Amino acid sequence: MATLESPVWFITGCSTGFGRELARLILEQGGRAVVTARSHERVADLVEGHEEQALALALDVTDSAQIDEAVKAAEAKFGCIDILVNNAGYGYQASCEEGEDAAIRAQFEANVFGLFAMTRAVLPGMRERRRGHVINISSVAGFIGFPSSGYYAATKHAVEGWSDALKAEVEPLGIHVTCVEPGPFRTDWAGRSLQQTPTRIDDYADTVKARMENTSGISGRQPGDPVRAAQAMIDLVALARPPRHLVLGAWGVDQVIAHLERTLAEIRDWREVGEATDYPQN
Repeated sequence: MATLESPVWFITGCSTGFGRELARLILEQGGRAVVTARSHERVADLVEGHEEQALALALDVTDSAQIDEAVKAAEAKFGCIDILVNNAGYGYQASCEEGEDAAIRAQFEANVFGLFAMTRAVLPGMRERRRGHVINISSVAGFIGFPSSGYYAATKHAVEGWSDALKAEVEPLGIHVTCVEPGPFRTDWAGRSLQQTPTRIDDYADTVKARMENTSGISGRQPGDPVRAAQAMIDLVALARPPRHLVLGAWGVDQVIAHLERTLAEIRDWREVGEATDYPQN
């Protein structure tokens, strides 16, 4: 049963995938949660039987007025927001050359600017209480730009860099910041939610086109389990010192470690050249 001591979660993008499984587990385990999606009907079933401990709201994170209304409604019901999970967002695949401006900008509005706005709306209450946890659902693409995912990777790289700065600013105030970076999971990311601009340039057939086909082909067969991922996030917030990064899935962990090791080796290989660009020391 939920108690006044149970932390209050605010989760965006709960109609499918990580957001839905996380909300479901929190409520089943007696926690308190504000469950949101662009359509209230998509999340109404999650709160059935949990009306005392849950609040379902319609929320489009690209609409600043809806963000303000949702935060006010959450605070009116529960008095505070302890954990913000910025999960809303989607994938977009295109070659860097063929990316469509409107699609690129729309993805940044949801994946980046919506996340920024949502966090800004919640931070005043967290600062006042000197506690809180912001969890940003990023991606392995927050570390690595794969063929066809340049613009998606750009949104997640933006979230990662911003999260570094946010952590430096709010950690002294008692607020934690974590980016969760999944690899391939059995969510709707590669299915209905995925948007694509098919490549028509033959030079990209072996890179961009091949990866797009592979992404669509494995939808529903990815190795990652969203329920286990959701439980990992629940366990995370109980830690006194939660990590800044949590990469999920064996494939993702291997890819990120290999990428960072290659990056570090390259920087060290070119250290002399880099250091020589400073003014000479007297």
